Amino acid sequence: MENKLRVSLVIPAHNEEKYIANCLSAAIKNSRGRFFEIMVIDNASSDRTGDEASKFPGVRVVREEKKGLTQARERGFQEARGDILAYIDADTLMPEHWFEILEKEFETHKNLAALSGPYDYYDVPKWQRLLIKCYWTISGLLAYRIAGYLVVGGNFAIKRDILEKMHGFDTSIAFYGEDTNIARRASKFGKVKFLPKFFIYTSGRRFHGQGFFKTAVIYTANFFSEAIIHKPITKKYKDIR
Repeated sequence: MENKLRVSLVIPAHNEEKYIANCLSAAIKNSRGRFFEIMVIDNASSDRTGDEASKFPGVRVVREEKKGLTQARERGFQEARGDILAYIDADTLMPEHWFEILEKEFETHKNLAALSGPYDYYDVPKWQRLLIKCYWTISGLLAYRIAGYLVVGGNFAIKRDILEKMHGFDTSIAFYGEDTNIARRASKFGKVKFLPKFFIYTSGRRFHGQGFFKTAVIYTANFFSEAIIHKPITKKYKDIR
């Protein structure tokens, strides 16, 4: 069956040998072969991330030696050939309905520049999972209504021509605030839509590594900082495995 949309799936991955196989398995199974291409950006990994990804037929592995999330995203933009570029993190698990929602939204809303949705953490305690859902329902949707845009960096899709108009990703941003930067800049050229049902399962390892409340505060602060003064306030981050 010929797809109406050419969707490239791009997965930035730095030292993700523990997660990348499950991520790719879920993406391949639940998209049922409808991605135009699937690409893993092996971002200066020192482990077997590239080797693990290469085991999957049809998955292209691109090595990017400049370490950094935005560097990996930009390399994906330069290498991908689809009309829509979908970005997910290497520790995510794509739900069955994910591709259908993406396809329907971009086919139905011609002015849609980018689409994103929340995380659903599969490996955190029940009380944290409930609290996080409340966070997305209250704080996330409130921020979306106030700003008019919201992108979650490990779960979004954007039109290629919008990225071209944006001149790609801002590689000067190391980590925090990069997703809001994408949303703010893309919103100048079309609608940036945040849809709760367009969620993706992900690991709660950052909550485990630096604490639930600290993580929530850092992400919220950098959202408003990028939205208001157009730059994140947190300059440094540490890799958490």
